[in-house]
Amino acid sequence: MAEQLEFFPVQSPCRGICQADERGFCRGCFRSREERFNWQNMSDGQKQDVLRLCRQRLLRQLRAAKPDNVEEPQQPSLF
Repeated sequence: MAEQLEFFPVQSPCRGICQADERGFCRGCFRSREERFNWQNMSDGQKQDVLRLCRQRLLRQLRAAKPDNVEEPQQPSLF
């Protein structure tokens, strides 16, 4: 796949937390150890792929943290 030229470099998603969870992903940016260590050597396309994976990891964690049996509060009838 041809890489699209970018006007601005892809910024690192690092948030300065830098702690690994039980699966080895950073708790701050959700990158793996390999992704963090090789960030500077990646092309912009590779960095975009890593950012997409990080978003997926964040969403997966949010879904896992939300209890299944909690019902959304319903607004009582005004009449």
